[in-house]
Amino acid sequence: MNLESTLTRAWLRRGPLACALYPVSLLFRALTALRGWLYRAGVLKSSRLPVPVIVVGNIFIGGTGKTPLTIWLVERLRAAGLTPGVISRGFGGKGGGTSPAGPRAVTALSTPAEAGDEPVLIATRAACPVFVCRDRAEAGRALLAAHPEVNVIVTDDGLQHYALQRDVEVVLFDGRGVGNGWTLPAGPLREPPSRRRDVTVVNAPALTPRLAARVGGRPWQMVLAGDCAERLGDRRDRVPLRHIGGRGRVVAAAGIGNPGRFFRMLADAGLAFQELPLPDHHDFLDRPFAHVEAEVILMTEKDAVKCAHIEELRNDPRLWVVPVNAQIDAALIEHIVEKCRGRTFA
Repeated sequence: MNLESTLTRAWLRRGPLACALYPVSLLFRALTALRGWLYRAGVLKSSRLPVPVIVVGNIFIGGTGKTPLTIWLVERLRAAGLTPGVISRGFGGKGGGTSPAGPRAVTALSTPAEAGDEPVLIATRAACPVFVCRDRAEAGRALLAAHPEVNVIVTDDGLQHYALQRDVEVVLFDGRGVGNGWTLPAGPLREPPSRRRDVTVVNAPALTPRLAARVGGRPWQMVLAGDCAERLGDRRDRVPLRHIGGRGRVVAAAGIGNPGRFFRMLADAGLAFQELPLPDHHDFLDRPFAHVEAEVILMTEKDAVKCAHIEELRNDPRLWVVPVNAQIDAALIEHIVEKCRGRTFA
C-alpha cells in the first residue's frame, strides 16, 4: 500500500496515524487562517473582475465532481439569459503551469498537454469561452478581452485562490463528507468544515441527514448520471449502458480523484466489471490497457480527453466513454444568480 492510499484510509477516521499528525494539522490550519486574514486585510493583494465571479471548489482534497458541476452551471446560466465563460488554472497544461506564454484560450481542439484535461472537457461539453492561466485573474481579464459579450465568469476550482475576488463561492463535497473533519495532514481538508461559503453542494446518490449535518450549509444534492457508453474512436457510436455487459468481459478504468464514485455509478447501472483505478490526471502514455483482458474497457470523459490524443488508444475498439450529467434542483441557479445581485452583468 503506497503513502497516498495509506493517508486516504487514515483520513476517514481519527485513528493512530491521524492523531499522530494532528499537531501538524493545527499549524497548517493556523497558517491557512493567517493567509486568509492577510487577503481580507489587504496586505496580500487581490483583483476584482468587472463581471460577477462564481467559484466552484472544494475543501476535501482530491476529486469531488467539480467539472460536471461547472458544466451544469454554465448550461443553466446560459438558459437564464446570461453569457458565461470559464477560467481555470489548467492542471498539467502549459497555460496553467509556469509557462511564460501567460493565459491561453482553450477549445475542443486543444490538447490536454496544452491546457489540462478538465478545461478541454469543459470547452467541449459546455461550448463556452474557456481560458487557463496560473493567475486566474489574468485568465479572466484575457477571456473578457477576447469575449466582451461574457457577463459572468465561473472559476473551475480556485476556492483557495484568494488573489481573485469572487461574488459566489460554491463548495462541493461528495459522499465522504468531511472525512475525519481534520485539516491536512491529519485529515483530508484544505480548510476547516466551518469555512464560510454561499452554496454547499453534495455529490452523492443519497443525501442523508447525517451527511447534510456534517458538511453544513443547507446543502443541495447533486447526482451524476450516465445512461450510455460511446466508443472512444467514434463518439457517435452509442450503446445503452445497461447493454454494454452483453459484449463480453468489462473492465472499468478511472484516473480521477475518487475512482470509487465512477465504479459505484456503473454498479448501480447493473454492470458487472473489474475495477482498474488509476492515479488522478493519469497521462496514459504508459499503455495501461496493453495487458488488460477484456472485450470492453469503460472510462470517464476526463480520461477520454487524453486517450483521444493517443493514436493507439483512439483506435482500440475496446475503449468506451461513459458521459455523465449533473442532476441538481433547477432552483439552485436562481439562488446563485440572486447572490450575484449588486454586481452588474455587463
